[in-house]
Amino acid sequence: MLTTEKITTVQTCQDGIQQKEQKNKQSVHLIVNIAEQTLSLYRQQQLIKQYLVSTAKNGIGAMEGSGCTPLGRHIIAQKIGGDQPIRSVFIARVPTGEIYDTHLGRQAPKRDWILSRILWLQGCESGINKGENDQGCCDTYQRYIYIHGIPDSEPMGIPLSHGCIRMRNDDVVELFDYVSEGTPVTIVAHHSNNK
Repeated sequence: MLTTEKITTVQTCQDGIQQKEQKNKQSVHLIVNIAEQTLSLYRQQQLIKQYLVSTAKNGIGAMEGSGCTPLGRHIIAQKIGGDQPIRSVFIARVPTGEIYDTHLGRQAPKRDWILSRILWLQGCESGINKGENDQGCCDTYQRYIYIHGIPDSEPMGIPLSHGCIRMRNDDVVELFDYVSEGTPVTIVAHHSNNK
C-alpha cells in the first residue's frame, strides 16, 4: 500500500524527470537549409543529426498562396501525431485511420500526403513570417507550414513540396522525440555558421 509520503516521493521523482527532459529539449534547435535541402538538429550548439528534406518547389517566400517555404525564425507551435503508427495518414491534422502503402498511393497519385508526424511551425518575425505585411498574409502558422512525413518513394534533397518541409517517415518520427512545442526552428536560404 502506498502512503502519502511514498506517493509524494514518486510524484517528485516524476516531476524531476520531466523537468530534466524539458531542459534537454529546450536546448535543442533546428536549422533548415534550403540550398542544401537539409534539416540540422543541434543541442547546445553541437550538431546531433542532419536529415535530407524537401522544401518548396516554388522556392522561398512567405505569402499566402505562394506555395513557397518561408525564411526566418520560427518555433514548433504544435506537435501532432505522437501516438499514431508510422505512415499514418493525416488530413487537416487529423489521422484518418489509414496507413500509407503503395496501393493507397496509387488510388490518389496527385495527393499531397502528410504522414506519420506533424510539427506545425509558427513564425516569430512580424511582417516576415508572422501576421501580415503590405502584400497580405505572410503568417507561417496560418499558411499551415509543417515539418511532416511523406511516402518513402518520394525524393529527398530536391525541392518538391507545396511550402512544407518534407521528411522521410523514420526521420520525422525520430525528430519528433527530440523536440518540444516551443523548440526554435530557423529556416535559411543558404549555408550559415549561425546556430
